Amino acid sequence: MNGSNISKVIEGFSHLAPEDKEYVAEIIRKQLIEAKRNALAERAREARANFERGSAKAGTLKELMEDLDSD
Repeated sequence: MNGSNISKVIEGFSHLAPEDKEYVAEIIRKQLIEAKRNALAERAREARANFERGSAKAGTLKELMEDLDSD
């Protein structure tokens, strides 16, 4: 989204009645939460696929740090 579109959204928002602003803000908040949830779910699917392919490692933090240090 470019700056011009953001400015238009903000300008339009500023003209809303207070209760409408609250409603819009709540919708946006819920959409952000859903977007973050979807991104996290996608990352979990990727991690699982990597693990099943054997391209991911599992272990304790100490083991993982030792593995990083050995590279």
